[in-house]
Amino acid sequence: MRMFNLKSLAGTAFVCFVFLSCSTEKIKFNEEDWKNRVESTDAASLYEAHYADGRFYNPWMPQKSKGFGRLLKWKMSRSGAYSEDEQAYMPKFIPHSFEKIKKAGRKNFILWIGHNTFLLRIDGVYWITDPMFSSRALLPKRFIEPALTLEEIGKLAGPINVIITHNHYDHLDKDSIAGMPEGTKFYVPSGLKEFMSSWTSGKITEMDWWNEADAGRGFKLISLPAQHWSRRIDQGYNRSLWAGYLLVKGKMKIYFGGDSGYFKGYREFGRKFGPVDYAFLPVTAYHPRWFMHYAHIDAAEA
Repeated sequence: MRMFNLKSLAGTAFVCFVFLSCSTEKIKFNEEDWKNRVESTDAASLYEAHYADGRFYNPWMPQKSKGFGRLLKWKMSRSGAYSEDEQAYMPKFIPHSFEKIKKAGRKNFILWIGHNTFLLRIDGVYWITDPMFSSRALLPKRFIEPALTLEEIGKLAGPINVIITHNHYDHLDKDSIAGMPEGTKFYVPSGLKEFMSSWTSGKITEMDWWNEADAGRGFKLISLPAQHWSRRIDQGYNRSLWAGYLLVKGKMKIYFGGDSGYFKGYREFGRKFGPVDYAFLPVTAYHPRWFMHYAHIDAAEA
């Protein structure tokens, strides 16, 4: 049996210690440079091919590989990214949401359930975005319980439609999908229909960017580009697409941003579809900016 070289191990440990110590230093990020990079992209590329060699990508600004070193730097530096007030802030949990829904009668409403999970009732039809009712997103534990439970979702009187923006665990939760009531319809980005088919017996409509789906009862759903990425343990890097959506009913337009960085798409959507009545924008997970800016917008960008 060969013994390890202690001098070599000591040298490796020293290098790792120096690297980890340096990685906790603040990495500078130039907001003006980032803004100029976004402006330099061509809106026409939003319509270009975005799939090659079995993977999806953002043709207007392909994501650069972060590498293990940058990932480690992020893990070591993120704890100091937020102020004490920001760290301590938590949204207030308001109980008895289901009772309020029953009292609302036939009125339309928007209810924030938590994270990127919203429940909308429009003309008697329910829409749920990225349903997440579990206590954990793979490993991270949720801080605030959802405003509704899966059992209460099952008691809703009316058709239910679910919109999925991408496959990350905090947006695509297996138990929440499996727990949706019988007859629920799902609208998902390309690459997720077959992946989700064993989770539910509900109808799954897979949509590429710029696809339109007739959702019945006068609703139209349009899948739109987003600047993000995808990966799960059981689905490789960028093997399925990510998207935002525009829900249209008559003159009413509702935009769901999903997870996305700041990109020319927002301007193009306004040019192409005109003003929207409600926009759901993902103002979260934007620190540290040097690491998160590509895939998540911050408050100022929103």
